[in-house]
Amino acid sequence: MKYLVMVQGTQADYETQAGKPTGGAPVWSKEDIQAMYEHMGAINNDLSETGEFIDAQGLAEPAQTRLVGKGPDGKPVITDGPYGETKEVIAGYWLLECESLERVTEIAERVISCPVPEGANVYPVVIRPVGDGGGDC
Repeated sequence: MKYLVMVQGTQADYETQAGKPTGGAPVWSKEDIQAMYEHMGAINNDLSETGEFIDAQGLAEPAQTRLVGKGPDGKPVITDGPYGETKEVIAGYWLLECESLERVTEIAERVISCPVPEGANVYPVVIRPVGDGGGDC
Protein backbone atom coordinates (compact mmCIF):
# COMPACT_ATOMS: atom_id res chain seq x y z
CA MET A 1 0.00 0.00 0.00
CA LYS A 2 1.11 3.55 -0.65
CA TYR A 3 1.41 6.06 2.18
CA LEU A 4 2.01 9.79 2.31
CA VAL A 5 4.25 10.67 5.27
CA MET A 6 4.03 14.41 5.97
CA VAL A 7 6.28 16.64 8.06
CA GLN A 8 4.75 19.83 9.42
CA GLY A 9 6.20 23.26 10.05
CA THR A 10 5.43 26.98 10.19
CA GLN A 11 6.70 30.10 8.46
CA ALA A 12 8.67 30.88 11.63
CA ASP A 13 10.41 27.48 11.35
CA TYR A 14 11.52 28.28 7.79
CA GLU A 15 12.83 31.64 9.00
CA THR A 16 14.83 30.19 11.91
CA GLN A 17 16.30 27.59 9.56
CA ALA A 18 17.36 30.46 7.28
CA GLY A 19 19.15 32.11 10.21
CA LYS A 20 16.49 34.72 11.06
CA PRO A 21 15.50 34.99 14.73
CA THR A 22 11.75 34.78 15.41
CA GLY A 23 9.67 34.67 18.58
CA GLY A 24 12.00 32.83 20.94
CA ALA A 25 12.70 29.82 18.70
CA PRO A 26 16.40 29.03 18.28
CA VAL A 27 18.11 30.03 15.06
CA TRP A 28 19.50 27.01 13.21
CA SER A 29 23.22 26.94 12.55
CA LYS A 30 24.78 25.59 9.36
CA GLU A 31 25.73 22.51 11.39
CA ASP A 32 22.10 22.06 12.51
CA ILE A 33 20.89 22.24 8.91
CA GLN A 34 23.60 19.80 7.79
CA ALA A 35 22.63 17.34 10.54
CA MET A 36 18.99 17.52 9.43
CA TYR A 37 19.92 16.93 5.77
CA GLU A 38 22.18 14.01 6.71
CA HIS A 39 19.41 12.44 8.82
CA MET A 40 16.80 12.81 6.07
CA GLY A 41 19.27 11.67 3.40
CA ALA A 42 20.04 8.50 5.36
CA ILE A 43 16.32 7.76 5.58
CA ASN A 44 15.95 8.30 1.81
CA ASN A 45 18.92 6.05 1.07
CA ASP A 46 17.64 3.26 3.31
CA LEU A 47 14.13 3.46 1.82
CA SER A 48 15.59 3.37 -1.70
CA GLU A 49 17.52 0.22 -0.81
CA THR A 50 14.39 -1.50 0.56
CA GLY A 51 12.34 -0.48 -2.49
CA GLU A 52 9.83 1.47 -0.37
CA PHE A 53 10.85 4.93 -1.63
CA ILE A 54 8.70 6.48 -4.36
CA ASP A 55 9.26 10.22 -3.90
CA ALA A 56 10.17 12.81 -1.27
CA GLN A 57 10.27 16.58 -1.39
CA GLY A 58 10.72 19.52 0.92
CA LEU A 59 8.18 22.24 0.19
CA ALA A 60 8.79 25.98 -0.16
CA GLU A 61 8.01 28.25 2.77
CA PRO A 62 4.35 29.15 3.39
CA ALA A 63 5.02 32.80 2.48
CA GLN A 64 5.37 31.64 -1.13
CA THR A 65 2.00 29.85 -1.27
CA ARG A 66 -1.41 31.02 -2.43
CA LEU A 67 -4.95 29.83 -1.79
CA VAL A 68 -7.32 30.13 -4.74
CA GLY A 69 -10.98 29.82 -3.87
CA LYS A 70 -14.36 31.08 -5.03
CA GLY A 71 -15.95 34.20 -3.67
CA PRO A 72 -19.70 34.60 -3.09
CA ASP A 73 -20.03 35.96 -6.63
CA GLY A 74 -18.34 32.86 -8.08
CA LYS A 75 -15.20 34.76 -9.06
CA PRO A 76 -11.77 33.55 -7.91
CA VAL A 77 -10.45 34.92 -4.63
CA ILE A 78 -6.68 34.67 -4.12
CA THR A 79 -5.15 34.96 -0.66
CA ASP A 80 -1.71 34.42 0.83
CA GLY A 81 -0.98 31.12 2.50
CA PRO A 82 -2.68 27.78 2.18
CA TYR A 83 -4.68 27.79 5.42
CA GLY A 84 -6.42 30.74 7.03
CA GLU A 85 -7.16 28.98 10.33
CA THR A 86 -3.73 27.61 11.18
CA LYS A 87 -0.09 28.55 10.97
CA GLU A 88 1.12 24.95 10.53
CA VAL A 89 1.58 23.66 7.00
CA ILE A 90 3.07 20.62 5.31
CA ALA A 91 6.81 21.32 5.11
CA GLY A 92 7.74 18.16 3.22
CA TYR A 93 6.68 14.64 2.46
CA TRP A 94 7.60 11.11 1.48
CA LEU A 95 5.48 8.95 -0.78
CA LEU A 96 6.24 5.35 0.19
CA GLU A 97 5.17 1.84 -0.76
CA CYS A 98 5.09 -0.20 2.46
CA GLU A 99 3.75 -3.58 3.48
CA SER A 100 1.78 -2.28 6.44
CA LEU A 101 0.75 0.65 8.57
CA GLU A 102 3.10 -0.71 11.24
CA ARG A 103 6.07 -0.46 8.87
CA VAL A 104 5.30 3.11 7.78
CA THR A 105 4.82 4.01 11.46
CA GLU A 106 8.37 2.74 12.15
CA ILE A 107 9.62 5.04 9.38
CA ALA A 108 7.68 8.00 10.83
CA GLU A 109 9.26 7.31 14.22
CA ARG A 110 12.65 7.56 12.55
CA VAL A 111 11.67 10.82 10.84
CA ILE A 112 10.55 12.37 14.14
CA SER A 113 13.95 11.60 15.65
CA CYS A 114 15.61 14.12 13.31
CA PRO A 115 18.16 16.23 15.19
CA VAL A 116 17.03 19.83 15.85
CA PRO A 117 18.52 22.64 17.93
CA GLU A 118 17.52 22.60 21.59
CA GLY A 119 14.22 24.42 22.02
CA ALA A 120 13.16 24.06 18.37
CA ASN A 121 9.57 23.15 17.60
CA VAL A 122 8.96 19.48 16.94
CA TYR A 123 5.71 18.56 15.20
CA PRO A 124 4.03 15.19 14.78
CA VAL A 125 4.51 13.32 11.53
CA VAL A 126 1.25 12.65 9.70
CA ILE A 127 0.69 9.32 7.91
CA ARG A 128 -2.08 9.07 5.32
CA PRO A 129 -2.81 5.98 3.24
CA VAL A 130 -3.12 6.79 -0.45
CA GLY A 131 -6.32 5.46 -1.99
CA ASP A 132 -6.01 3.17 -4.96
CA GLY A 133 -8.74 4.96 -6.93
CA GLY A 134 -10.83 1.79 -7.09
CA GLY A 135 -13.58 2.88 -4.71
CA ASP A 136 -17.26 2.87 -5.57
CA CYS A 137 -18.67 6.17 -6.79
